[in-house]
Amino acid sequence: MTDASQGTSSGPAAVPPAPRPAPPPFTTQTAPPPMATAAPAASALPSHALPANQLFDQLARIEDKCSRIEDKYARSEALLSRVEDKVENAANRMNESARQSDLAALRTEMRGLAERTRRLPGTGALVLTAVITAILTVVLMVAVQRLNLDRLLPQRATIGTTAQ
Repeated sequence: MTDASQGTSSGPAAVPPAPRPAPPPFTTQTAPPPMATAAPAASALPSHALPANQLFDQLARIEDKCSRIEDKYARSEALLSRVEDKVENAANRMNESARQSDLAALRTEMRGLAERTRRLPGTGALVLTAVITAILTVVLMVAVQRLNLDRLLPQRATIGTTAQ
């Protein structure tokens, strides 16, 4: 009731068993049997050899799988390249905004400094103050000398004498 084609298989990639090779024809010669010379070669081959067309099919499947893996790798590499570009652009924008932030802080600081220096007297006021101070100093010194107020000024110590 069971058919040979209904046997258990593990899917479409299952390999059917290889047919056994036919035994060599028997000869009456006294030559050494061919098995004796072919034994080392046969022992090097696997116990179940596959036909060439199945090997080529298997090789084609492996190559196909390798090409799909290479395609996935290429897509991943392209995706990583795009991500790298986006990260670089974002970093450039962040640097630019930081520079703009620094410039804004510098502008604010310069405005504050300009406001403080605007409240300071200008050059004309400073020159006028210096001239008025010089004139008043001269006038006061003349007044002190005319009114004989020299004693209010500190006396110079002369060398070798003591003040009394």
